[in-house]
Amino acid sequence: MTVVNFVLAAVIFILGVSLFGRKKSSLALYIGIAFGLFAISHLVTLLGLAESLAIPLIAVRMLAYLIVIFALFTLWKK
Repeated sequence: MTVVNFVLAAVIFILGVSLFGRKKSSLALYIGIAFGLFAISHLVTLLGLAESLAIPLIAVRMLAYLIVIFALFTLWKK
């Protein structure tokens, strides 16, 4: 399951950054960055480092969620 999560998060990261490059959509960039952070956390888990990096992983995931919340709040305000 973690492999699937990693691949999907990485694809969303690539799409978000690509869309920002083409359309200059800051929303796409925010979501892309957030999913890039999720991909990093999944990769750390796949590499077996999740236990030793538990606190930094929590921080990375919290930051990713906060970025998505910020992006959606920005869209909501429009």
